[in-house]
Amino acid sequence: MSGKYPVCTAKDVARVLRRHGFQIVSQRGSHQKWRHADGRQVILADHGNREIPLGTFKSILEGCGLALELFQ
Repeated sequence: MSGKYPVCTAKDVARVLRRHGFQIVSQRGSHQKWRHADGRQVILADHGNREIPLGTFKSILEGCGLALELFQ
């Protein structure tokens, strides 16, 4: 792991989440609630092609429990 965080949009993150078994269970406005069958849950604010701020991306990464390398 290089330690650098990638610049991702919500569409990029949604693609990785879907590929690893997460599904949208609800949405309120632009905020989507994604849940995995094993109970992991993450909230993703879908603002189209805008970049996700670093702190928000770290929170998403922590919530989904996936490796950083999957988002490269």
